[in-house]
Amino acid sequence: QVQLVESGGGSVQAGGSLRLSCAAFGYSYSSLCMGWFRQAPGKEREGVAAIDSDGGTSYAESVKGRFTISQDNAKNTLYLQMNSLKPEDTAMYYCAADFFDWRLSGGYNYWGQGTQVTVSS
Repeated sequence: QVQLVESGGGSVQAGGSLRLSCAAFGYSYSSLCMGWFRQAPGKEREGVAAIDSDGGTSYAESVKGRFTISQDNAKNTLYLQMNSLKPEDTAMYYCAADFFDWRLSGGYNYWGQGTQVTVSS
């Protein structure tokens, strides 16, 4: 069983930055494929960024050039650096994990509880 704990959300003005973290427990982190998702009120959950077990990355078009996904295998931690934030980035952000590379689709088996990101104009 993989457990995921997100942190780092908060409130920021447009143009600001935040870094989200996701600590993984319960399995060898280096074997996992990981992703960040978000869901705004009244909207469907969408994939934001993903990283596979070889370090390959994928990004939603809406965040390319602004967000960077990375991982620290020694710390079993996934990160999402978010720069040039926009009000439309406001959402609950979730990290997800699986042994299958789901990329930006939502088929991951393991999910965290989420961390709120609010961007004001």
